[in-house]
Amino acid sequence: MNSETLYQFSTLTVVLLLLAFYGGTYLMTLGIRKKNEDADAFMVSNHRVGFGMGAASMTATWIWAASFYAAATSGYTYGVSGPIHYGLWGALMILFIYPFGRRFRKLAPNAHTLGELIHARHGSSSQLILAFSNVLGSIISLMVNFTAAGALVSVLSPLSFQAGVIISGVGVLFYTLWSGFRASVLTDFAQLVALMAIAVVIIPAVFFAMGGPSELVAGLGNLTAEQANFFSSEAILKQGAPFFVAVLAYAIGNQTISQRLFAVNEDHIKPTFLTATIGYGAIVIGLGMIGLMALTLGIQPLNGDMNNLIPQMVSGYLPPIFIALFFILVIGSLSSTADSDLSALSAIMMADVYGKNIARGKADPKRMLLVGRLTMITATAAGIVFASFSLDILVMLVFVGALWGAIVFPVIASCFWNRVTNQAFTVSVLVAMVLFCIARFELIDLAGPGGLFFELLASIGGGVIIGLMVFGFLGRAAGFIAGILALIAMLVFATDFLRDYTVLLASLTAYGTSTLVCVVMSLTSREEFDFDTIRERVGDYDDTPIEEPVATPGDTPVTANLAPQR
Repeated sequence: MNSETLYQFSTLTVVLLLLAFYGGTYLMTLGIRKKNEDADAFMVSNHRVGFGMGAASMTATWIWAASFYAAATSGYTYGVSGPIHYGLWGALMILFIYPFGRRFRKLAPNAHTLGELIHARHGSSSQLILAFSNVLGSIISLMVNFTAAGALVSVLSPLSFQAGVIISGVGVLFYTLWSGFRASVLTDFAQLVALMAIAVVIIPAVFFAMGGPSELVAGLGNLTAEQANFFSSEAILKQGAPFFVAVLAYAIGNQTISQRLFAVNEDHIKPTFLTATIGYGAIVIGLGMIGLMALTLGIQPLNGDMNNLIPQMVSGYLPPIFIALFFILVIGSLSSTADSDLSALSAIMMADVYGKNIARGKADPKRMLLVGRLTMITATAAGIVFASFSLDILVMLVFVGALWGAIVFPVIASCFWNRVTNQAFTVSVLVAMVLFCIARFELIDLAGPGGLFFELLASIGGGVIIGLMVFGFLGRAAGFIAGILALIAMLVFATDFLRDYTVLLASLTAYGTSTLVCVVMSLTSREEFDFDTIRERVGDYDDTPIEEPVATPGDTPVTANLAPQR
């Protein structure tokens, strides 16, 4: 397949499709637009989002550009197990926030960001570390989504990559700027309905247009032994394991998840996150199968760019009407995540930076709104600029997930263990990030004693991950036992082996280092924290009365202030 065989829309057609999507989305948000917006509704819809809206918003937020491009890349690169490794572990990112999320909401039911809880627990330095990691992650996420938009537009139309990036960035900002998180939740619901309806048609259509099951089976002979092996060690160590390690990191470190955690009605947290987990996993694994099909047929990515793989497959095998549906599908998926990133960034700057550090608890709600909207504009501009570099999506995801791994244990321990200090939190994260970078970029020789040192830290990290996951669902004793067993297994199998897989080694090192430093420093302290004080220190910023929430068919109360005000 070459570029001459690819179907392209005219410039006018693509512009009309984009105008129809973003214009329609903007018109939807006019229904909830208020003359006098309040800060709490702008950030978390006054903590009153219902089950239906919450589950739809979470699912749409996580079915983003990477769900298309990186899932297909995974299937194309690692073969039959690639889609599973991407979709399953991605779904677990949503699931594993649930047990810890219940604790976060119990400690700070009126929080807007996880950083506010950490500020009440430790103070500014720990909070700002968490805020910085979230800002970095959300900017990279924006870059990823705008990059995907640019790749899509450049493959399916005469417009340039840069034009696609700019149009998508401005379009998302256009409908999110005024109502913030409320606009994100409302449009997520509509975007998910459209996404699921189109995906049910598009994925089977591509599959059968390429030859269906018979061609898939026949093409398995083109795969290498590792790609044809469902339990491929290469796929596990280079793809599955790093993503598994990133599960907790994304769950704890990503503000788009915690923002919905604090926005959803507290009684509906469990069904919301369980539903989103299942929905995400099913759709994304299906998308990854397109990459596997391309591999079996021996198709080469256009211009050698893996980001072009899915647009290339759809453009080359489907008729124009299906290509138009696919175009809307991808634009909707990346926009649902981009608007969530803008909402997350605005909440961080409003609550964590301005509310807790600049205004020091005496925040002016109107000024907070100004800060939030200026943040959205600045973040959009930054995302567009960085997207112009057209970096590899899969590499960026693993890198950010590993960096977030440094904060996982300090954050969770701070919410369950009263001995953790601000100094222990701060130092452990900084040391972990330094050692992560040393291992990830191989700044020292990993062939000798240095490699053994990092493998030891990584073994501790493996034990911590398993221990925390079991602890979240089965309790402290089960978590401790599981962690010890995982540590022993890692020491046996990882020694003189893990150093050959630097991405996984560095990711586990971040977990192990932050845990070790945090525990040692906390044990040397005699401080004991009273968790009851967190609820008193974290509250809403507006005194505006909360109106009765609106209900949608089959749903419990949806979102306070989602109704239009006149």
